[in-house]
Amino acid sequence: MKRHPVAWLTLIILVAIAAGIFVYPKGFGAKVQPWHLGLDLVGGAHLVYQVDLSQVSSTDRDSVVAGLRDVIEKRVNLFGVSEPQVYTAQAGDQTQLIVDLAGAKSVSDAIQQIGQTPLLQFYDVDQNPSSTQPYIPTNLTGQYITGAQLNFNQTTGAPEVSLSFNNDGAQIFAKMTQADVGKPIAIFLDGQLIEAPVVQTAITNGQALITGGFTVDSARLLVERFNAGALPAPITLINQQTVSPTLGANSLQKMIFAGLLGTLLVILFMLFYYRKLGIFASLALVIYTALTLALFKLIPITLSLSGLAGFILTIGMAVDANILIFERIKEERKRGLPYASAVEEGFRRAWPSIRDSNTSTIITAIILYFFTSSFVQGFALTLLLGVIVSLFSAITTTRLFLRTFLTNKTTIQTAKP
Repeated sequence: MKRHPVAWLTLIILVAIAAGIFVYPKGFGAKVQPWHLGLDLVGGAHLVYQVDLSQVSSTDRDSVVAGLRDVIEKRVNLFGVSEPQVYTAQAGDQTQLIVDLAGAKSVSDAIQQIGQTPLLQFYDVDQNPSSTQPYIPTNLTGQYITGAQLNFNQTTGAPEVSLSFNNDGAQIFAKMTQADVGKPIAIFLDGQLIEAPVVQTAITNGQALITGGFTVDSARLLVERFNAGALPAPITLINQQTVSPTLGANSLQKMIFAGLLGTLLVILFMLFYYRKLGIFASLALVIYTALTLALFKLIPITLSLSGLAGFILTIGMAVDANILIFERIKEERKRGLPYASAVEEGFRRAWPSIRDSNTSTIITAIILYFFTSSFVQGFALTLLLGVIVSLFSAITTTRLFLRTFLTNKTTIQTAKP
């Protein structure tokens, strides 16, 4: 870069222009890839479900919760939510499932369908008449289902529902049927006993058949729900917060205004205090903004108010490195060094301070991302990426501007403190 600063700077400017077109929310940029915005910016619902793990062994709870999260993600995608945020949280000894439905076309329908997702459970049957708990839970639940199909009994014509299990489910089912030959296996759907067929022979092909006296419509609905995902554990909606699209759009407009105003104030300060150097720092800041937003969109990151706050914070932080560099350059010029040497020496001497301050911010952002909840994670992620790009902007872009447009005859003027 030192030998060909013009070529490198031209390349960075072209990339920044392309990034600006890409991040623009309308026209070509929106057609290529739309922005992913959180529910606090586009409206939607924040749902909290209580997960009932009382019938799940402690060794299987992690896998059951993971399966539950996957099923809910699959179902809410059917309701116009392209990037649902589904995650789990611990509230004391209780497990909660949190669902953010940003931009859902019908929040009430999504809530209804999530609640109606069938809970399928298989139980061993204790045939001892004196048993107080005749149904003994097994590890086989709806989380292992890969597909369901509506069939009709060849003899009676009654509707039946056939189920296919994945490899793990097929192995569990095979072991169950091998151990229960001549014994019944109870099949419960949403807590209700559907049937308890007697196992005639071991079933190793991963197929099961439910014949619970269905009507054609009820069997078809059951098939649809199984194909959308059956819950491995019961859930209960305990909290709901809804954000209207109008309120979300208003929040987005205010956040954009705050970002533009903050950027303008930073640019005005740099121009007033550092004069010519401030021009290059401001141009580097514009390039930084375009590149960072393009990175957010490419990953993509679902931007929420907290995430945008993290990004706006990095706009101010992005010029910190420039200030350190410019002050160092001023000191080197006072020592009598020619401009080219003062620039290189200023960057070299400022680098340790820039490195240490940004490293501490990066470490903090990483800790926040991995050890906090979703909203703080959004702030931490945009802060982390913004700081990394700002390092590139200060060390590379600003230096290329100085090498390209300033000569040894240039005088560096700043406003008097």
